[in-house]
Parts: sequence; C-alpha cells; structure tokens
Amino acid sequence: MAAEGTPVRRRRGASMADVARVAGVSGQTVSRVANGRHNVDAATRDRVLAAMREVGYRPNGAARALRNGQFRSIGVIVFELSSFGNTRTLDAIATAATTSGYSVNLLPVLDATQGAVSTAFTRLGEQAVDGVIILIEAHQLDEAEVMLPEGLPVVVVDSSAHYDYPIVDTDQAQGARLATEHLLDLGHRTVWHLGGPPSSFAADRRLRSWQQTLTDRGCPVPPVLVGDWSPRSGYETGLTLAGDPDVTAIFVANDQMALGLLRALHEKGRSIPGDISVVGFDDTAESAHFWPPLTTIRQSFAEVGRRSVDALIHEIHAGEHHHQPVAVPTELIIRNSTAPPRR
Repeated sequence: MAAEGTPVRRRRGASMADVARVAGVSGQTVSRVANGRHNVDAATRDRVLAAMREVGYRPNGAARALRNGQFRSIGVIVFELSSFGNTRTLDAIATAATTSGYSVNLLPVLDATQGAVSTAFTRLGEQAVDGVIILIEAHQLDEAEVMLPEGLPVVVVDSSAHYDYPIVDTDQAQGARLATEHLLDLGHRTVWHLGGPPSSFAADRRLRSWQQTLTDRGCPVPPVLVGDWSPRSGYETGLTLAGDPDVTAIFVANDQMALGLLRALHEKGRSIPGDISVVGFDDTAESAHFWPPLTTIRQSFAEVGRRSVDALIHEIHAGEHHHQPVAVPTELIIRNSTAPPRR
C-alpha cells in the first residue's frame, strides 16, 4: 500500500515493443498482425499472437479504425421502440450485425421529423459508425422535408420512402392479399378489415392490398375500420362488428388487435369461426395460443434484419448501393379461427 501522500502509479500496459521482444520479431511485424494485414506468414503470425496473449497486449481498436477508415459499427435510428414489429426487426438486425462482426449503436428518436432525424445522424456521426439503418415505420419519411445526409451508407427498413438508398421490407401487400384471398376462397361474400393507424406505412400497404384484392374479385368493399395496433382498439371494434349479422370474415392488421377483437366477439356470443372468421398479421408467438388459435400472416423479421445488414455492409465495402427495393415474402399460417361461412 502506498504511503500517505505518495502518488500511486498505474501499471503500464503491454506495448508492441514488449510483444516484439517476446516473439523475436520487429515492431513493424507486430503492427501488421495487430492491424489484420495479410503480408505475414502463418508461423510468424501465430508466434506474434501467442506473444500478445503472454504479455497481455490488446490492440487499440479505435486507432486501428482510424487508420483503416472502418469502425466495425452500425448505427440504427429507430422510432417507436416499443412496437412489436420494430422490436423484432431490431433484434434481427442486432443478431445479423453481430454475426458479421459489427457492433450496433442504437439511437431512438421521439418523432420522425427532419430535425429529429438530422440530430440522430449527427449524434451517430460523433459515435463513429460505418453506416446507418433507419427503422422508422411512418409516412413522415416520405415527406420532402426529410433529407438524408450524403456520403454515409444508409439502408431504410419498412418505409415507402423514394430515396436513393436500399429499402428492405416485408412484402406487406402480398401478406394482405393472402389473408383476404384465404377468406374469400372459404366462401365468404366479402372481408371486413381492421387496419392500423394511418401514419403507418405497413398499415397503409395492407389496407390498399385488401381493397384491391376485393375489387379484383368483384366483391363489395366494406367501410375501413381504423385501430392503433393495441388489443384495446381491437376489442372496441369487435364490440361494434359483433352486432352486424352481415359480418362473417375479418382481416385484422396485426395479431394484438385480433386478440382484443376475439375477446369482444366471445363476449357478444359470436362463435369463431362458426359465425365469424378472423385472420391476423405478424404470427406473434402468442397467436398459436389464442382461443381459437389464430390464422395469421407470418413475417420473417429475421430475414428483414439479415437482408438490411447485408445491404448496408455491401454499401460500406463497395461504396455503392443497389436501387431495387427488397420485399421479403410472407406466409399464410392457417389455424382454427377461419372456416367456411354457415349456409
């Protein structure tokens, strides 16, 4: 223990010179190994790595990043972190980034405005990231005043924004078409739809596809019903629809609203699927355990995350990007909440 008043000196960390001395090589050779250069033969590399472990030398990752121009870090700007889709997509992005050797810097924004997005880019720039994935599932990104900075690789997830960047999303239109066609093929005269909030790009694409599918099949298009993704909004809508005998089939824009709607129909004495068939969207883990188990549309959040990270890494390395949007296919999962209508 140091005497009172005596300054305590911290132990100096191992240096490249220490590694070079133990490995019996030059400092330049140690530098090449530390920086991942390939112009060192395998035996020498192994000897240097062993010496690093022996003396406890850790390469300075930040300094190496400045020299190489890459930080092995991806920034993610996300809006509505609590939503099911964003949470699952963010988890998939983090998994794919980690698998590819990148860390993730997460920056939630409170609203998808020009100021908020610009501030987020500035903050991520200060954290030294190689590229950015924008996960803002809202129409604000389509508005002209939201400008994205030049010179930084960017991938946009789940948006209809017409930017000069790769866009990766679930094929929302295909999923809504599969849900609507399934109910029509069972023999229902038409399909009602409980949509998500108008600000949501995904909700808008599902609604438009539902309308178009009914029109293409020559079926009546019922009035649009709007929810907010919550079970409560599904429950409130279900209380209204339960009293209409003409309603025999409902496509709900997400599984959580479908859960609330199922409860309301049960409370009003409507049999599912005997009186009313219900299809959800997302295939949440709980949907297989609803009563009855919910027929729904499965999204591959893992594939969306992987494809968005792949597109960003391609931009980072190639310095260029493709312009073709990536639409990840959906799948109809048939369970017990749908059946032919009673005759």
